[in-house]
Amino acid sequence: MSTIADSIVQNVAADRRRPAWQAYQILYLGFTVAPILAGLDKFFNLLCNWDQYLAPWIARLSPIGGHGLMLVAGVIEIAAGVLVAVKPKIAAPIVGAWLSLIIVNLVTMGSYLDVALRDLGLALAAFALWRLSIEFGK
Repeated sequence: MSTIADSIVQNVAADRRRPAWQAYQILYLGFTVAPILAGLDKFFNLLCNWDQYLAPWIARLSPIGGHGLMLVAGVIEIAAGVLVAVKPKIAAPIVGAWLSLIIVNLVTMGSYLDVALRDLGLALAAFALWRLSIEFGK
């Protein structure tokens, strides 16, 4: 019986040495913590004034105004981070799609294109987390 347990422990230890496992863990942690922090900051604006990143045409379409929409975005981002923690296979592609929508928003503004480029990198990383979570995730 102990040989089965020893084998399981050895397999887990071998997995933890694999670069793919380590990459998964880095992305898993990042896409759990970062969306929660960014979402929380939508309510406090300690990092920046998030309202400036909302395209005016989107703010005009919103029945709750631009700031209200950013607060909703904050709630969505917090929920996304929690969902990544619980079910990365489901949440990672959602986060990637969310980041893609943010890119569209920024590009239609014609400004903050540097942030749009950064968010493209984040979206690609979220999709990479999704693929890795198929092997390693929940």
